[in-house]
This record gives sequence, C-alpha cells and structure tokens, in this order.
Amino acid sequence: MQELNQAIANTLVRIRDQKPLIHHITNFVVMSDTANVTLHLGALPVMAHAAEEVAEMVALAGALVLNPGTLNPAWVDAMLIAGRRANELGIPIILDPVGAGATQLRTTTNLRLLEELRIAVVRGNAGEIGTLAGAGGEVRGVESVGALRDPAAVAQRLARSYRTIVALTGQRDVITDGDRVLGVDNGHHWLTTLTGTGCMATTAISAFAAVDPDYLLAATGGLTAYGIAAELAATGARGPASFKIAFFDQIYHLSPQQVTEHARIVDLRTAIEG
Repeated sequence: MQELNQAIANTLVRIRDQKPLIHHITNFVVMSDTANVTLHLGALPVMAHAAEEVAEMVALAGALVLNPGTLNPAWVDAMLIAGRRANELGIPIILDPVGAGATQLRTTTNLRLLEELRIAVVRGNAGEIGTLAGAGGEVRGVESVGALRDPAAVAQRLARSYRTIVALTGQRDVITDGDRVLGVDNGHHWLTTLTGTGCMATTAISAFAAVDPDYLLAATGGLTAYGIAAELAATGARGPASFKIAFFDQIYHLSPQQVTEHARIVDLRTAIEG
C-alpha cells in the first residue's frame, strides 16, 4: 500500500496548494469545529444555509457537504437546491446521514437526498449505513449502538444501490465503491469521547474529494489523514479536552511524511476473496 500512502500524501499537498472552498450545509452542534478542521487541513470553509444563496455559493466551491444533523424542512430544501446545482457543475457532494435510523424523518430525508441527488461519498456510522442499506442498524439519538455482522458487505450493498462511495467509519473504517473495498485502521478511541468527530471526518473527506476525482481514494485519504492526526495527538493528551486541542494542532501540522509513515490501509476485497 506504499503507493497509495504516497498518493494520499500528495493529495494533502494539493489541498494546501489549491485551498478549495468547501460549502457546508451542516448542523449547529459542531459547525465551528467542522469549519476549523477544514481550515487546518488547508481548505476554506463556508457555512451557507439560506435557500436564496446556496446555488450561487456552491458554484464557487470544490465540494459540498450535506449534514442534516440539526434537521428542519427549510434546510432540506436548501440541500436539494445546492445539490442539484452541484450535480450540474460536477462538484462532489459528501453526505453525512446523521441519525438515519433514529427517526422516520431523518431516515426518509437521507434516502431522499440519495435518490434525488448524485452523491459522491456517503460517510456514516454502522447504524446509519445499515439503515440506509436496508440491512438493519440501531441508532440512539445520533449515535450508533451495536454492530453490523458484515460491515463490508453492507457498505457494498449501499454503494451499489446508489452508485456512490460509502465510507463506514468505526474501529476499522470501511470504504467501498461496491467493488473495491479498502480498510483504514488509523484512529484513536478518544475520538469517541468528543461530539461531532464523525462530522469532522466527513469534512476531511470533502477536502480530499475537492482535489481528487477518484472519490474512493479521496474518502480513504481523508479518513487516513484524520486518523493519523488523532493517533499523534493522543500521545501527549491527558483526556478529551487536551486531546481535542492537540488534535486540531496535529491536523494543522500534519505532514506528507507523517502520512506515508503512519498510514495503515488494507485491501479488504483481497481478504474477502482470499
């Protein structure tokens, strides 16, 4: 996987050189954190939600993040307007289906976005991805509880159904286009002690997708860089609060060399077929 590690490192350099604008229609809970992660990676964040401006704003962007975490009908309308314009312009859409499976509104809203828009990447936890794939999955509030018996197969099912990339995040992240299946083993358990770390992982993917048209590799790259930053930050942290500060610092200072040295990516399709 050394060639893939180097490709991810090169993409990180391109993000910092190109500074793509990432348009977010995202939740209020961690809006500041997602903006900062975008900025620390080297991209430029904008949070624009008004239906009257989203089509104009997304036309300036390198990627669009849709995150219905604090859901209301007006935001759904804005997401559809922005998404249709992004599709017209070939701008990748990254969907974070927060809470799909927790309520009927969240599930039907996320399915509607998948059905009416061409989504480049769906990034969710086991409960959310399992729900959208029709394979079950338990979500309490916005947190996944329980586990899927075969995460790779469930992710592949959703990817094939909607012709998208699926990034199912957990102890091992699973990324697939329905055929290729990669696993990312970078990360740290302290990520689970902070709210919004899934949302921030989605933002990392969007920055990579803004400069890499192979969205499977972009999703893998975003999660790898994010996970490595968490591992390095944890070495000097004393708890969740100090970890968060160190994590933001590490994302900002993350070097291409650290990516190539610390990336732990596996080819899961080979493992499944073997």
